[in-house]
Amino acid sequence: MNKKTLFPLAFIPLLSTNLQAQKDLQIERTNKRPNIILFMVDDMGWQDTSLPFWTEKTNYNKLYETPNMERLAQQGMMFTQAYASSISSPSRCSLITGTNAARHRVTNWTLQKDRMTDRKDSLLEVPDWNNNGVSQVPGTNNTFVGTSFVQLLKNNGYHTIHCGKAHFGAIDTPGEDPHHWGFEVNISGHAAGGLASYLGEENYGHTKDGKPVSLMSVPGLEKYWGTDTFVTEALTLEAIKALDKAKKYHQPFYLYMSHYAIHVPLDKDMRFYEKYKKKGMTDHEAAYATLIEGMDKSLGDLMDWLIENGEADNTIIIFMSDNGGLASESAWRDGKLHTQNYPLNSGKGSTYEGGIREPMIVSWPGVVAPSSRCNDYLLIEDFYPTILEMAGIKKYQTVQPIDGISFIPLLKQTGNPSKGRSLFWNMPNNWGNDGPGINFNCAVRNGDWKLIYYYATGKKELFNIPNDISENNDLSSLHPDIVKRLSKELGSYLRKVGGQRPTFKATGKPCPWPDDIN
Repeated sequence: MNKKTLFPLAFIPLLSTNLQAQKDLQIERTNKRPNIILFMVDDMGWQDTSLPFWTEKTNYNKLYETPNMERLAQQGMMFTQAYASSISSPSRCSLITGTNAARHRVTNWTLQKDRMTDRKDSLLEVPDWNNNGVSQVPGTNNTFVGTSFVQLLKNNGYHTIHCGKAHFGAIDTPGEDPHHWGFEVNISGHAAGGLASYLGEENYGHTKDGKPVSLMSVPGLEKYWGTDTFVTEALTLEAIKALDKAKKYHQPFYLYMSHYAIHVPLDKDMRFYEKYKKKGMTDHEAAYATLIEGMDKSLGDLMDWLIENGEADNTIIIFMSDNGGLASESAWRDGKLHTQNYPLNSGKGSTYEGGIREPMIVSWPGVVAPSSRCNDYLLIEDFYPTILEMAGIKKYQTVQPIDGISFIPLLKQTGNPSKGRSLFWNMPNNWGNDGPGINFNCAVRNGDWKLIYYYATGKKELFNIPNDISENNDLSSLHPDIVKRLSKELGSYLRKVGGQRPTFKATGKPCPWPDDIN
């Protein structure tokens, strides 16, 4: 027999073995559940980035430097119409329970048990809203009870990590502790929605003997006290340590990287401060820019960890903000205005686009097309069913109805769950700042049209959002039929989910629903 034919035949078993090993590896990768990172930023406006979420790059996009957001967008999909509530607690409670804020009734920010945070108003009395937040267990008054999607992830084999801001429940309620929501690891999450200090030199809001200077003092970072480590960096270092540990467990992980940045106070991150001063910014504008770039560096550090540890191809990253940038009239009067949401109107606390439209990016290797863009809308409660579907969890039971709708068809470009869908907001509260579209209102978005209703006056505003992104042109007088239709839909929805409304102090009577007024 010819030896030339014997030589390759000798390697046929080895070749078959290698092919089978490659096939098994491919099956393993296909069946392997993805890691998921939800990277949540606090108070980040639509323009607080070098990445334009509009049709053109604005001056604000040219001022800020967020190269890692740009990097994430290059490997995933940008959402130009991603919505949340206008205040932190309502958004985060919708995220963890999958319910609309009108249903869970946490419609303003929470902090201390049984204490409302609303500013007093001469005309209206706020309803008895759920000022104690949300919880997985009953037994606390003024609390909405819901099953956490994090708990469902944990029950299905995910290792769950919380890092940073929680703000789900008031102090001394079950909802304050991320562990109670299914997180196996909690780094610095507690009841507060802000922080006393970003500075390690100030012990992140603690005295030298370890006493917190306020309810906003950041817990759990004692090892960085007295150093020049900015809190954003400290949280990132701790998150990476948690990921190092998670990798040893050989199970998929869910990391909720929930930064306190870019919420006030405007402490300077000196790693970036001088570059922004050289751009001609004022002190507080430059300080704000450093909060943004420090947050972006954290994103980049996590992305680098995934690459270095061979997890990049099997990790979904979702980037989102909980509400719009702080651009209220009160901040302007106090000389503390540090951001603008233009071309969007108003900012945090407002039902105008500047308060509720957020920067959002999703990277899902092998599923989401790189450098893609989605112009269809979604709302923060949609994250709940979407993340569970990403994890392959299709059947689950909850104690609450789920208002969110999975946006995976948008990610895969296989369908449009936004088509014909209405989004709802309810703010029967007096947040405490002033400005356009802030306090005592509700709204509905359906297709191109958005209706805002003001409880105190009965005024209605109608905007065509694609044609008027700045909401400068109220078209309610030109389209009474659309106003009537959306008023009925909004009023019916609020009644159906148990939404609340303020009352008139003078009469004790509740304000009319949107469809009670022609």
